[in-house]
Amino acid sequence: QVQLVESGGGLVQAGGSLRLSCVASGGTVSGAPVGWFRQAPGKEREFVAAINWSRGITYYSGSVKGRFTISRDNAKNTVYLQMNSLKPEDTAVYYCAVGKSLGTSAHDYNYWGQGTQVTVSS
Repeated sequence: QVQLVESGGGLVQAGGSLRLSCVASGGTVSGAPVGWFRQAPGKEREFVAAINWSRGITYYSGSVKGRFTISRDNAKNTVYLQMNSLKPEDTAVYYCAVGKSLGTSAHDYNYWGQGTQVTVSS
């Protein structure tokens, strides 16, 4: 059973940066697609970014492309989400997830972390 723990969230002013980390334990994620999703209050969980095992393929939502970067360190079983030029609308709980296929739907992922809060003030 894979367990995921996110960290790195916090309060930041608009235009600032944060780097989220997702550490996997109880199994290896080196061969699995990993995604980041977020959920704002009153809204559905939405796709943010994903990366496949070879690190050669990444997907981003249109709202974060060019500002966020997903990367992974297989030796550390860790996936990162570097978030730059943050906007108030990026405020949400951010979740990492491990899946069976690289996709943009939450249904593509079967292991989820508990989430980390990101708050961007204007």
